[in-house]
Amino acid sequence: MENNNGYKDEIFTKRVRAGKRTYFFDVKSTKSEKDFYITITESKRVGDDEYEKHKIFLYKEDFDKFREALAETVEHVQSNLLTQIDSEKG
Repeated sequence: MENNNGYKDEIFTKRVRAGKRTYFFDVKSTKSEKDFYITITESKRVGDDEYEKHKIFLYKEDFDKFREALAETVEHVQSNLLTQIDSEKG
C-alpha cells in the first residue's frame, strides 16, 4: 500500500522513547521498490498537540560508514567523557 508521497509504507520501524524525545528508525523502499533506505526521525513535543521533527535520510551505500562513525563516537563518549565526569563526581 502506497502513502501520499508515492513511497510504500515502512518495511521495518523501531521506536525509541527517550524522555521528551522519541526516535524512529524506519526502513523504506524507493518508488521503484528495488532499493531501500533508512530514515532516522527525532520527534520532540513542543506543545499540547504539537511536535518538532528532524529527519535524516541514510542511503545503503553509507550504512557502514555511518555505523562505524556512530560506534566510534559512542565509544569515545563512554570511554573518555563519561568516565571523566564520574571521576570528578567521586
